[in-house]
Amino acid sequence: MACDPKTPRKNCMRITCPGCGNDSDFIEVADNVILTTRYVQNEDGSFSQDGDESQILGEIKFYCAECNADLTSAHNRFLEMLF
Repeated sequence: MACDPKTPRKNCMRITCPGCGNDSDFIEVADNVILTTRYVQNEDGSFSQDGDESQILGEIKFYCAECNADLTSAHNRFLEMLF
């Protein structure tokens, strides 16, 4: 995932799958997650989500969504660019 010296710097910042060239669709998979969701019951008996929290206890993997290549080595870069 290192950039070729001839690659424009702007494009060098993008994560690109070395297997298929995908640079737009990715999947993050976390093992052993505790997800807590809060709900409020409405007047009519239905429920609305009031918030959620997650706690990741296991390993986090990062994959190409096109060819499923393991891109976990680029996960830190993904986190840096997550807004």
